[in-house]
Amino acid sequence: MQAVLYGFIGTKQCSVVRFRYTNRVVLNNLEVTMEYQFIRDPIAGFRVKMSAEHELVGRWLNDELAHDALPALLARLKEIKTTRDEFCLEGREVRLIVSHQEALFEAHDLYHDQTDALSAFSDDALAMEEHGLSAGCGFEDFEALLQDWQEFIRRRR
Repeated sequence: MQAVLYGFIGTKQCSVVRFRYTNRVVLNNLEVTMEYQFIRDPIAGFRVKMSAEHELVGRWLNDELAHDALPALLARLKEIKTTRDEFCLEGREVRLIVSHQEALFEAHDLYHDQTDALSAFSDDALAMEEHGLSAGCGFEDFEALLQDWQEFIRRRR
């Protein structure tokens, strides 16, 4: 993993701190990159911005995971390494399924029957766009992301 100071914007009264991280993993001779930026904004608070294919992961971190829940989640991940169990966290909008191999994020919108809502617009040939409603990453990448996120929050409080 490579951590790069992305930028510092502002004055002492109002500042935005951004750090960009890149996790590079080689799978079957293909390099997979998960990039994320941690942002501390005096108005919006702590936020994470993820690469396009991992936007749902960022949405989950920003909207579903409370900062004080991070230590318990990291402890649960350590437990999964040895027990090889699986667990599921149901959020308001996103479901997280973690196994010893991967973390899978699924938006609840994937499981809603949209045919009734879309039937009113059948003349327009509308369809539900499923891009961005699911995302996944390797277990180690997810654990590294959470550890980096926890460290960023701890240092910036």
